[in-house]
Amino acid sequence: MPTRRILSVWFPRLGADRLLRRLGDLHGAPFAVLEETGQMQIVSALCPLASAAGLRVGQPARDAHAMCAGLVTRVRNPHAEAAFLNALTRWAGRYSPWVAAQPPDALMLDVTGCTHLFGGEAALIETLTQEAADLGVQAECGLADTPGAAWALARYAGRGVQHDRSGDAIDQEARATRSRAAKRRHWERGGAAPAAQTKGAAPRIAAPGQTRQALAPLPVTALRLDGETAAALARLGLRRIGDLTGQPRGPLARRFGKGLLMRIDQALGAVPEPVSPHAAPPRFATRLSLPDPIGLREDVEAALARLVPRLCEMLREKGQGARAVRLEAYRCDDTATWVQIGLARPADQSERIAPLLAMKLDDLDAGPGIDILRLEATQTEPVHKTRPAGHLDAGRAAQQRAGRDTALEDLIGRIGARVGLDAITRRHPASSHIPEKCSSVQPAAWSQPAASGAWPTPPGPRPLLLWRPELVTAPESPRPPATFRWRGQDHALAGATGPERIAPEWWLDDPEWRSGVRDYWDVVTAGGARLWLFYAHGAALSPGWFCHGQFA
Repeated sequence: MPTRRILSVWFPRLGADRLLRRLGDLHGAPFAVLEETGQMQIVSALCPLASAAGLRVGQPARDAHAMCAGLVTRVRNPHAEAAFLNALTRWAGRYSPWVAAQPPDALMLDVTGCTHLFGGEAALIETLTQEAADLGVQAECGLADTPGAAWALARYAGRGVQHDRSGDAIDQEARATRSRAAKRRHWERGGAAPAAQTKGAAPRIAAPGQTRQALAPLPVTALRLDGETAAALARLGLRRIGDLTGQPRGPLARRFGKGLLMRIDQALGAVPEPVSPHAAPPRFATRLSLPDPIGLREDVEAALARLVPRLCEMLREKGQGARAVRLEAYRCDDTATWVQIGLARPADQSERIAPLLAMKLDDLDAGPGIDILRLEATQTEPVHKTRPAGHLDAGRAAQQRAGRDTALEDLIGRIGARVGLDAITRRHPASSHIPEKCSSVQPAAWSQPAASGAWPTPPGPRPLLLWRPELVTAPESPRPPATFRWRGQDHALAGATGPERIAPEWWLDDPEWRSGVRDYWDVVTAGGARLWLFYAHGAALSPGWFCHGQFA
């Protein structure tokens, strides 16, 4: 059985490379990607010119601009970077069928039995690196028997050992002791290694069975340790992996915990570390190639009559329902157009998808003629299977499907095809006694109707219209005023019902309720207006009368 071979591909400038592919030539200006940390912006990724200017990842943005006046920056988009990494995962499938993404900036490939197809391991790495460069992405590779060793070689091989400035470093010793320190070969006693020692750094390929020797000159941070553990090991003079592998395991476990030993064993292959391949998302699409170009609506409807049932059959096989469907039309002049529909509920029935597509056919520009029609469910959701039911349950379910449930969903889908699903909303009860918070607005296509009895009965009548409290000019008295002024008009009191006292949510600091406890009154004016007034007793703000809404 061949030895397992793992290839780690690291993209050290993934964020910058992604944006530079889109921005194009910056006329030689250094480029950096900034990340929001809440308190300030820090550098997340750099282009080679910015690194050559002395900038580093993790540096505050203000320091980077001070060091490099011509620096061009963009804010990091983690979601776009994740999508770009997924695209690179699909691209790496040409080198191995076993590819796993390691967010945020790396891939792991099991290339066992694949390297001979590219002329060997070194040729495989050279080909992958060159093709990544052709795509505008810098890639660093490491190949070994274990994922941990490949990860370490990709990031640290050939870079030498990075040291902390601890007290035993040679550049912190007195001048009189430096000659003696050099004779003691200080880099083997915990000091900084000289430049000559980095020339023999580990290669990026560890031969089969030579993992321990390849990892020995690498720093301990190559074991994927946290910063505190790496700093503590450096203070003890254990700076290289070779220094750790020769130490007794018992004292290391007592001082640093089992996590350090697990990382060592993973890198050396004593503890298995599986590589889970990236599962390609299922695609639900079907196409129809036409012998002659078509352009009439009747011809497109006839084609849909064949495409939609085929798509629904594919969805049912996987237990999925379509939430968004796109119809693509490829013209004979090598151009394309498309239309898209959304559904209020996931569906796998032709009679629910086809009418919505028919409503969009007028927006489909056939041009000189359509050669190919392609139908794809771009967004799907699981559809749970129904349980066996008796005659009574089956009849009741059929009535619900034919009446309220399906009809409402189809109506939402039809209206959404014209105005957009996000424009259709419904109100849901919320757990709050505050009038303006007792309900929430949710999209109708992505929410269920409120159950019967879910709406609590308020202690008093509620107005049809609610707005932010508006000041009412009236005497500061808890009793309803005989006359008051609101919205530039004088009103006379004809009747008042109340009060209904509502207290603020004391566990929340709501700026709208800093006026304290409110006494609400249902007020009828002499002009016939029915208003909802309240008297605020005052807390952080002064007391007074306000108008909160109006009844029908």
